[in-house]
Amino acid sequence: MLRQRRPIPPVPTVSGSGQRGGNPGTVDREGGDMTPPSDSTPDATPEPTSNPTRTTAAPTLGSLATAPASPVPSPIWMRRWLLAAGLYNLVWGAGVVLWPQGLVAVAGLEMTSAGLAIWQCLGMVIGVYGIGYLAASLAPLKHWPITLVGLLGKIFGPIGFVWTAARGEIPWAFGWTILTNDLIWWIPFALILRGAWIRSRFEGVSAEGPADFAELAERAIVRTPGAAGESDATLAARSRSRPLLLVFLRHAGCTFCREAVRDVLARRAAIESAGAEPVLVHMGTPEEGDRFLERLGARAIARISDPERVLYHAAGLERGTFGELFGPRNLVRAIAAARHGVGYAIGDPLQMPGTALVRDGRPIRVHRHRFAGERPDYATLACPVPEVAGA
Repeated sequence: MLRQRRPIPPVPTVSGSGQRGGNPGTVDREGGDMTPPSDSTPDATPEPTSNPTRTTAAPTLGSLATAPASPVPSPIWMRRWLLAAGLYNLVWGAGVVLWPQGLVAVAGLEMTSAGLAIWQCLGMVIGVYGIGYLAASLAPLKHWPITLVGLLGKIFGPIGFVWTAARGEIPWAFGWTILTNDLIWWIPFALILRGAWIRSRFEGVSAEGPADFAELAERAIVRTPGAAGESDATLAARSRSRPLLLVFLRHAGCTFCREAVRDVLARRAAIESAGAEPVLVHMGTPEEGDRFLERLGARAIARISDPERVLYHAAGLERGTFGELFGPRNLVRAIAAARHGVGYAIGDPLQMPGTALVRDGRPIRVHRHRFAGERPDYATLACPVPEVAGA
């Protein structure tokens, strides 16, 4: 069941196309003020409602998007660990640059002048990492990519040391630096990344829950730019003539998204024979969606632009877990789907796909993918839903 929403505030009146904020079919990214504009002077005479030059705007899909939950602040321990890592790297890096022979002598190594120069360059790199950690300490959950790069370096560094030492090219005694440079940071850095992952799954999700699908259907615009005789219409209006099979896509750079588009094209005749019309729902702007679908040969397929993912949420499609996005089933499927290619991620990379069979503006069947690479039979999902006696 979709959760009921609070009453929607009045939609401002605009002239022209009836679409607030630009192109038809796009989700309102700004979600601006819902209150009709008023005159700046307190004694201004209200404009007559019968003025023919003003028309009531068609409500937009994005105006139903609820305010996202407030960002979760980073725990203080995350900031302290990154601050400590930053200071440590700066001190260690400066020591290597200013006194390169010191650490080398402690380890009992002998280096040529060229080797010392390379050693100093490594110290500069370590110091630059320190600056990155200090910047990340200001908002660890927000700047998690810096922590990720640091953790990878602290994993591959010991691997390289073991490989080199096993070949006798460097003494094992030099390995004591691995403890302070790498190993002690593994657990805190991994926990910071885990916290960022958990937060990312709920980032942008409304604190009030998803909007009602039927309300959104009155605002979502179905576009078919490449089909002759087709005009833009709301999802509710278009689904009154026959059911619509909404195929919610992954981000445009995902090979599973491209595979899904081509599967819809291949099964289009079977979907229409089942009595439904396929409609692709993507997370790009209308222009981005048109360019992407045209490259895949889907120019004449109806589509809905939903950059804010409000329609995704209303259908119960959320961000995936680690297993749903990167589990072994996806790895196996990615091998088979790799021929469709990959590209730039237009849309949320964590968003899960799915389908919804919509009739009269309401979903009568929703299929939520169990994992990102699941490949359903769209013709089967387009089959009519039997009427329930007494319903």
